[in-house]
Amino acid sequence: QGRQDEVPGVQQDREAESLRASHHKLTICGDTHGQYYDLLNIFKLNGLPSDANPYLFNGDFVDRGSFSLEVILTLFGFKLLYPDNFHLLRGNHETDNMNQMYGFEGEVKAKYTAQMFQLFSEVFQWLPLAQCINTKVLVMHGGLFSEDGVTLDDIRKIDRNRQPPDSGPMCDLLWSDPQPQNGRSVSKRGVSCQFGPDVTESFLEKNKLDYIIRSHEVKAEGYEVTHSGKCITVFSAPNYCDQMGNKGAYIHLRGSDLKPEFHQFTAVPHPNVKPMAYANTLMQLGMM
Repeated sequence: QGRQDEVPGVQQDREAESLRASHHKLTICGDTHGQYYDLLNIFKLNGLPSDANPYLFNGDFVDRGSFSLEVILTLFGFKLLYPDNFHLLRGNHETDNMNQMYGFEGEVKAKYTAQMFQLFSEVFQWLPLAQCINTKVLVMHGGLFSEDGVTLDDIRKIDRNRQPPDSGPMCDLLWSDPQPQNGRSVSKRGVSCQFGPDVTESFLEKNKLDYIIRSHEVKAEGYEVTHSGKCITVFSAPNYCDQMGNKGAYIHLRGSDLKPEFHQFTAVPHPNVKPMAYANTLMQLGMM
């Protein structure tokens, strides 16, 4: 039995800053949430990951969908194969409290052991929180910040090897959401904030960026462009939880201008295991 620090891809993430730089064309995928058969469909439609076909998965790989273990093992496998061209960012569901409520902990314990869950928890804490692409585009799972003035260097310096706090930049990167009106509002999630177009514009100007890409919210078309094109949401779990009827999407970034190209797809059949099958009992009742 090897420890995580003996695995090349994991060792690389342990040494990485909280902000990862990339200089390739990329396919960017949003939340996959344990929908393993839809993940395989992405690879069928867009090609398997390779050094010539790089991917970035923007967090929330696990929970809710009942094939989370298959999803995360597949993603970790590609990370080991292509450590420089397969990127994984942390989402708010790569955390212990979410995994305990929404199914991943229960699934790992049912299929493996409690120790195995602890190993996943340890690895999740080393995942980067954001990635900057060609010094033009910043990708994170949640969004921007509760306070003005945050710089890319501030993100690089975040001590991410922990469970996220209830406030501050690390929390915001995992949890915040955009809103149409200027300013900031209390988040409907009860943690972090909602940020308006002026907040996005100010952050981009200060950090000399063109736009941000984030995930974290289901969208009917699989993606949404807001804040005058400066804030893009991508979500890659179609028919989320077998009941939302939404499309999934992924984004291609190509060329020097990094103009986003959106590709939509629909859900595919999966074995008859309902979403949240391994979740906390109270969470299961909420799905009924």
